[in-house]
Amino acid sequence: MPPELLHQRRRRLAAGLPLGDALLLIHAGAPVPLPEGSDQTYPYRAHAEYIYAAGEECAGGVVAFDPREASAGWRTFVPPVTEAESVWEGRRPSAGDSIEALPAWLEARRDRPVVTLGTASPTAGTETAREIFTELRRAKDGHELSLIRRAVDATAAGHALVSGLIRAGVTERQIQIELEAEFFRHGGNRTGYGTIVGAGSNSAVLHFAPSRREIREGDFVLVDAGAEVDRYVADVTRTHVAGHPTGFQRDLHQAVVRTLDRAIARCVPGAEWKAIHLAAAVDLAEGLVAMNVMRGNPTELVERDAHALFFPHGVGHMLGLGVRDASGRALGRAKDPRPSLRSLRMDLPLAPGMVVTVEPGLYFIPPLLQDPARRAQYATDVNWPLVDRHLDLGGVRIEDDILVTTGAPEVLTRMIPRDLP
Repeated sequence: MPPELLHQRRRRLAAGLPLGDALLLIHAGAPVPLPEGSDQTYPYRAHAEYIYAAGEECAGGVVAFDPREASAGWRTFVPPVTEAESVWEGRRPSAGDSIEALPAWLEARRDRPVVTLGTASPTAGTETAREIFTELRRAKDGHELSLIRRAVDATAAGHALVSGLIRAGVTERQIQIELEAEFFRHGGNRTGYGTIVGAGSNSAVLHFAPSRREIREGDFVLVDAGAEVDRYVADVTRTHVAGHPTGFQRDLHQAVVRTLDRAIARCVPGAEWKAIHLAAAVDLAEGLVAMNVMRGNPTELVERDAHALFFPHGVGHMLGLGVRDASGRALGRAKDPRPSLRSLRMDLPLAPGMVVTVEPGLYFIPPLLQDPARRAQYATDVNWPLVDRHLDLGGVRIEDDILVTTGAPEVLTRMIPRDLP
């Protein structure tokens, strides 16, 4: 990344972190060997806090900061590249001082407290520093946004290819293979997370790993996948129908699209994410009432958490150095104990520069809908005979990536079609 941009980041961190006279150490972490005793490791991912402060990935690296030295107090310590790493992996040295110099740097400051971030064991002050560090990097700078846009472009190419593959006889795994290959053809380094492809009833499993199941005529096919570029990711979901959708499928899909549009419009500076989520829940309940799946006033259904039978997750999360990266709660805010908010990934006001996903969904999930306790609790809120006829239907989720601006939200993934034919 540009050196001046890295300096700007570090100045913001130095000004914002409550270090007092404490030293700051941010550890990248080390690769973890695979258990079979080979010389291979699990795919390495430096801690996001290290990436943000160092500007690049380096296994075993440490970023150090001495607040007494202001902007000149930042140092990066990196391990040497061994001959074996050079020969077998082609690894090259990273910029920075030798990690062997870190003990001397610390010894010269031995009477000072130390706050650790990244992968190291926490010290006094770590929890507070981590909360503020997360807050400081929620709004994305220009470099971060350029990488997210590149990830979106690669993701759009993959989803465009998939739309022509949805038909009876194609397997979920075949969809995954072609989708991910297209990500790589268009600049993706990796997938941003485990690709989700679920056909038929599998589309109601929120994190379904693609199987060899063949798509059948009339199936919902939910595809949730995003590319990664230099650790920054996109996260997009589209739900298709193999062949011609039924009226019920089309109504369900349209209820989610309508909710998505309304939720995106609410993504403006100062808007509370929890309020956006609850408004989306009311919109989804409104759609289900119109379809005769639920009964009653949509707002009252949400107040009783009845909507969670069909919408059990949060309406979205932040994007950045990974999915859900820098999500969480505003400083000092306690977790809301309400059961239907258990999976809400964020509870904070939006601000310009934040990138969030908006992903409403409606699902027919047998473990929820066949639970006797829930059936008793919501006996009059749900048209249970109609639900029972659709227990194998699956579900619909549609997800876009949104940049919060000083004005109207920008839909970064607007080029990816979402409507049913």
